[in-house]
Amino acid sequence: MSSEQETTLQALQTALQMEVDGKEFYLKASQTSKNKLGKQLLEKLAAEEDIHRTVFQRIYDAIKANKGWPDVKYEGDKGQGLRTVFAEALEEMKNNPQVLTEELDAIKVGMGLENKTYDFYKARAAKTTYGAEKQLYEDIAMQESEHHRILQDYYEYLQDPAQWYVKHEHSAVDGG
Repeated sequence: MSSEQETTLQALQTALQMEVDGKEFYLKASQTSKNKLGKQLLEKLAAEEDIHRTVFQRIYDAIKANKGWPDVKYEGDKGQGLRTVFAEALEEMKNNPQVLTEELDAIKVGMGLENKTYDFYKARAAKTTYGAEKQLYEDIAMQESEHHRILQDYYEYLQDPAQWYVKHEHSAVDGG
């Protein structure tokens, strides 16, 4: 096995572990979430981390079997599924916003995880000489960046729902 192939396999092992860790974190956080929005977002994030893990596992298995980089296409939804969950849950909560401070720490940890995976994937994309590998890491980095943005929205919402609505809905909130 070549040195470059070993480096690729090590990077894939790191990616696999990060996605497993992310899924476990989001599932645990979803179980402790005390509101529908948090539960739905965290469950969806766990599912997306599992999709990433599955892609990395297929690639890892193919390379390990000396078949080279497989023809695996990853096309994330650019966070659209998460945005839809977020929008639907917010609509339901609009008339009864509750600041749930116990979730803020979990969301901060989630944002940190997303930043860590984003940085790893961007760095790996910059190092690889294989076009398909570079594209995969770029695509998944973009997805992780979108996860971070959605978590940031949720964090801001939890801190100050009224201000969040003003900022994102571009309308005044009468507080009543």
